[in-house]
Amino acid sequence: MSAPNQGALMDVDEAQIDEGLYSRQFLAKNVILAGVKSVTVYDPEPVQIQDLSSQFFLREDDLGKPRAEAAISRLAELNTYVFVRNLGGDPGQPITVDLVKGFQVVVLVNAPLERQLVINDWTHQNGVHFIAAGTHGLFGHAFNDFGPKFTLQRGKDAVVTCLDETRHGLEDGDFVTFSEVQGAVELNGCEPRKVSVKGPYTFSIGDTTAFGNYKTGGIFTQVKMPKVLEFKSLRDSLKAPDFWITDFAKFDRPATLHAGFQSLWQFYSERQRFPRPRNVEDAAILVSFAKKIDADADEKVLTELSYQASGDLAPVNAVIGGLVAQEVLKACSAKFHPVVQFTYFDSLESLPSPLPCEADCQPTSTRYDGQVAVFGKTFQEKIFNHRQFLVGAGAIGCEMLKNWSLIGLGSGPNGAIYVTDLDTIEKSNLNRQFLFRAKDLGNFKSVVAAAAVTEMNPDLKGHIHGRQDTVGPDTENIYGESFFAGLDGVTNALDNALYMDQRCVFFKKPLLESGTLGTKGNTQVVIPHLTESYATSQDPPERETPSCTVKNFPNAIQHCIEWSRTEFDNLFVKPPQSVNSYLSESGYLENALKYSGQQKEQIEQIASYLVKDRPITFEQCIVWARLQFEEKYNNAIRQLLFSLPKDAVTNSGQPFWSSPKRAPDPLTFDSSDPTHLQFIISAANLHAFNYGLRGETDPTIFRKVADSVVVPEFTPRSGVKVQVNENEPVDSSGTDTTDPGELAKSLPPPSSFAGFRLNPVETKQIAGKIIPAIATTTSLIVGLVCLELYKAIDGKNKLEDYKNGFVNLALPFFGFSEPIAAKKNKYGTTEWTLWDRFEFKDDPTLKEIITWFKKEHKLDISMVSQGVSMLWSSFIGKKKSEERLPMRFSALVEHVTKKPVPAHVTHFVVEVMATDEEDEDVEVPFIVVRK
Repeated sequence: MSAPNQGALMDVDEAQIDEGLYSRQFLAKNVILAGVKSVTVYDPEPVQIQDLSSQFFLREDDLGKPRAEAAISRLAELNTYVFVRNLGGDPGQPITVDLVKGFQVVVLVNAPLERQLVINDWTHQNGVHFIAAGTHGLFGHAFNDFGPKFTLQRGKDAVVTCLDETRHGLEDGDFVTFSEVQGAVELNGCEPRKVSVKGPYTFSIGDTTAFGNYKTGGIFTQVKMPKVLEFKSLRDSLKAPDFWITDFAKFDRPATLHAGFQSLWQFYSERQRFPRPRNVEDAAILVSFAKKIDADADEKVLTELSYQASGDLAPVNAVIGGLVAQEVLKACSAKFHPVVQFTYFDSLESLPSPLPCEADCQPTSTRYDGQVAVFGKTFQEKIFNHRQFLVGAGAIGCEMLKNWSLIGLGSGPNGAIYVTDLDTIEKSNLNRQFLFRAKDLGNFKSVVAAAAVTEMNPDLKGHIHGRQDTVGPDTENIYGESFFAGLDGVTNALDNALYMDQRCVFFKKPLLESGTLGTKGNTQVVIPHLTESYATSQDPPERETPSCTVKNFPNAIQHCIEWSRTEFDNLFVKPPQSVNSYLSESGYLENALKYSGQQKEQIEQIASYLVKDRPITFEQCIVWARLQFEEKYNNAIRQLLFSLPKDAVTNSGQPFWSSPKRAPDPLTFDSSDPTHLQFIISAANLHAFNYGLRGETDPTIFRKVADSVVVPEFTPRSGVKVQVNENEPVDSSGTDTTDPGELAKSLPPPSSFAGFRLNPVETKQIAGKIIPAIATTTSLIVGLVCLELYKAIDGKNKLEDYKNGFVNLALPFFGFSEPIAAKKNKYGTTEWTLWDRFEFKDDPTLKEIITWFKKEHKLDISMVSQGVSMLWSSFIGKKKSEERLPMRFSALVEHVTKKPVPAHVTHFVVEVMATDEEDEDVEVPFIVVRK
């Protein structure tokens, strides 16, 4: 068993943070990636083979070297802006008060309790923030002491404006300040005023009789006021603990573990070792110690703590490491509410069934001894021979692969890891996707990530396969039935959850889904025949800003971002896509005329981008950009102000342009204005990219051409009605009534543009929607996913064995719940869930399928569809029915779609409409028809 850690260190601004390392490099890694000023580590103990089960910056070549010394260079590579140093020390030398003096935050990881008390006594008295943390098998703990008076700094929430029928969302005791108030101007920029809520749309702010008379307008901003927290020392907290609950289904667990962890260190102090894996005698001693501290402590939980005391699991380390690293950042910044004060965590549900015996958990001097001590060798073999597919090698994907390499996933004779990601590594990835370094820029993420984790654990060599294929309908020839047949499960780490969910439901494979959003994160497990799918439980769509607000009355930066995103698509993405579809898809125009609600606009767009305004030179792109500037920032605004002048009033006589509406001002183009010129440069280059023309960056060229453009005179049109709210119809007065069909005839035939295609601009990030992944949340969420992976490997088949999770490290908050069971549907006496389906083999005829339903289930089929095609219905007419019913199914699909079935397609997913004997509509599972 590795010796317990004695401590470690880190620098933020002018002060320093002491960050505990021991076998917990996940903690140092997360804080370094966060970008603090410096990190100092202390761990002079020699590297042992079992350290490799969780210390991902140690290699077999490091055996015998001091841990901190061996890891320091790899830690320093994570972030070149963070100074990382080793404090040195000799093996067996404990961390002392003298060593931690001068640091802002001290973190001890798996340090003996008596060391924690000595160090904390000094930090509590001297204003130094203190954190202690550790893990033992499936158990983890942390303790915060940020001093007797820790002040959370003031920070502003988002601006909230009370509009008609918009709730303010405030609570009694909140504080607000104001801006843009007319009349009672004393409120603008006032000191935060305390709120008393009167209703969902109204609140009072105290006496304002000394202010001027209120006239109109005003925006309020909620303000977070400073808050002072009083932390107790560790010595006092052991006697009177404050628990932060991580799982409300285990409400009484913290009290048991509070006694258990104290007893664990008492056991170590007396015997200089931890209890042996699954040893009954050692467990009895630990239980007796704990019962003296808390007579009501749960003996079964205490026994498991003893059994797992020498265990070391990468996923639990990742959970505690992510949590504690965020607490370190809170201590440095006083931003976000810290944990008060003890955290106890466990995932006993991850134990295999049946439980391992003592002999099965004995160490054999391998890198997996820390995991074997918890799960046993038998279950370790299952982990070795598991076959998992990881979709995505970004922030979550990198963290996932790191954990998988440490636990030995897929490294056995029959094991495999497949990881795919079509993205290449960019500079912006380096601060949160920790497997990548500057030397990797431009290379494929999946290949570099696979190589990096193989270096961590050479046992993966030949078992991990990096691919660059996207996963979607276009690659089902690659990721098809034979590929999924060779998998045990799928982990999704990309924003294509719905598609992967659909594939996992079809192929009946467990799916592990997760995501992060800043300090928030969630996990979800989808288990065949047990849980609902991801698609049936996804979050409702976000409330969108009314389009009329975005277009005409933006009053927040989000509205401007949304407007720019729409304009970007309308100028550089959608038109080239429409042109390409017209040139390459037979029947595209006919479908557009039949189904689209904007037929005329689409056809005019195609004509403009393909013929009328198609540029031949880059100079023409500059002219186009100059005219776009005039239209977007001058003409459109002048038309708006012509229809709604700045002195316009509402029906009630109130000024129309009152807060939050702001009357805009048209822009007059000035090539000497850097913002104006940058629009021309960007728009011209993007337009040139669409047409494959070579761009330019010299501002002189853009000024010269833009200033020479003759801009047509604009005259505002009378009678244009502006849409003020979503309930009003969009004005169509003055709309050209030209028949779209006649316009379509004027387009040149696609054959005259053989081989010609435009290049739609692809955006990697959507403005206003991207919140970068942060290492702390990513680490914690991936740890939780891997704890569920253990359960999936074990094949657990009870709903209560699994947990979906939601966390918010800023609050902080952990929430766990059982997955929702797959909904049971019924027709007649037959029950079914989304995991059920009807299967037909040997390419039957449509008539055979319909007859089978009538004979076997007494159901009449009235419609059959596959994909977007309706193959047959009871109302298509006698002639078509007689033609289609005898057809083999694959022939029927080709006949209706007028496309050959691709060679890789082995089956069709079919949906039917059915009625029972009472002529009532019934819902039935989907159908799989095999060729």
